[in-house]
Amino acid sequence: MTTPHVVVGVDGSDPSMAAVRWAAAEAASRRISLRIVHAEASPARSPQGSPGGSLHEEWVRDRIATACRETAERYPEVEISGGATTETAVKALLEAAQDGELLVLGSRGIGAASGFMTGSVALPVVAHATGPTVLVREDWHPDTADDDLPVVVGVDLDHRFDPVLEFAFATAHRTRSPLRVVHMWRRSSVYAYPSALPDPKVGADLKAVAQENLASALGRWRARHPDVEVERVLLDGEVAPGLLEEAAGARLLVGGRRTHKHLMFPTLIGPVTHALMHHAIAPVAVVPHE
Repeated sequence: MTTPHVVVGVDGSDPSMAAVRWAAAEAASRRISLRIVHAEASPARSPQGSPGGSLHEEWVRDRIATACRETAERYPEVEISGGATTETAVKALLEAAQDGELLVLGSRGIGAASGFMTGSVALPVVAHATGPTVLVREDWHPDTADDDLPVVVGVDLDHRFDPVLEFAFATAHRTRSPLRVVHMWRRSSVYAYPSALPDPKVGADLKAVAQENLASALGRWRARHPDVEVERVLLDGEVAPGLLEEAAGARLLVGGRRTHKHLMFPTLIGPVTHALMHHAIAPVAVVPHE
């Protein structure tokens, strides 16, 4: 029987080192073990900042050894396992994640006003993972984490989002963090064409319905986790910008990815999730759901 564990992908880059730190903290929080997966890369696919040629793998091994040593010193209760594989990174990570509770990847920032850059590994992994995947920015460090920061989750009432709320409530409960639930409703959805003078009563009615539906959707989760402080945020507007604004400075931003079968484009993850992966400052958890 496989013991519960968090899986983290490492390639020696700074973002992957941050991912190890985040994954170790999460494993300690869950009181489970940590499994490190490293897919050996050719020099042409070496991460930015690494030496080329035959020195690459030695450089990666040294960085992984350092990460393991630092993790053992900070979290002596966390059992660490894993190693290198000659499989491609995507295949190795997806296989390792099948029996893990969580998969963690590093993502490189793309500018002062931007967040994650999804690449040839992160995008297909997130698109095909059957469990939650967390993307961590390279500047994340446990010493800078604030215990008072909220977990933020985006809720789409048009789809079956129970796994997303389950993950968000469980995280808030475990970390003793407040939970901010964000639901975007759109006044424009009732107009056949853009209106310069929208009826204010229409907006008030739509918001009232959204409030009622959200309260109903959260009912059983609040009953399961009565200790979690819940803040409901309803906004009129586009989903991704609203979520990104509400999640500025969050401990974790939780979003969903609808599972698609028999798609022509197997790496489709949805425009909102894609935007969160690219631009969120906080770590982003992507939870698959029907």
